[in-house]
Amino acid sequence: MTDEAPLSEDEILDVVDEHDVVVGQAPRREVYANRLRHRAAFVLARDPQGRIFVHRRTARKLVFPSLYDMFVGGVVGAGETYDAAAAREAAEELGVEGPLAPVPLFRFLYETPQHTWWSAIYEVRIDGPVRPQPEEVDWHAFLTEEELDQRLAEWEWVPDGFEAYRRLREVSDRP
Repeated sequence: MTDEAPLSEDEILDVVDEHDVVVGQAPRREVYANRLRHRAAFVLARDPQGRIFVHRRTARKLVFPSLYDMFVGGVVGAGETYDAAAAREAAEELGVEGPLAPVPLFRFLYETPQHTWWSAIYEVRIDGPVRPQPEEVDWHAFLTEEELDQRLAEWEWVPDGFEAYRRLREVSDRP
């Protein structure tokens, strides 16, 4: 573990209620310390072959450091829309040139005894090379769905991303 401070603990976030209506604002460190409900955008990135971008988060991440994730994304800043946050976070974390237009899929409320946030799930196709942000990503690869499914039981995953992927698979598997 590094001695450096976690990333983005002073970023201001909208605090929302159980209906995803803004009820206030607070710094990220307060939001997490006091389990205040906020917003997050998750983006499943696929390459031209349909493989999924998978990565291991850095040890400096404020939440779920050093775990694997099949989504890029992050918190929605104060006054920011889910769509804007998804495009910003995907471009930053993937290190891609040009604008991205993630496609919204669904939203759900993620709640555990430690965390609570509204999660907006998106998908985007990446046609060019990725240059993941070293402050966010320690390791990355594009995996087929079969390869990813095999790793689900082998690697330690961020729990919110794991839940989002489980829900995405449920929606995708419906006739």
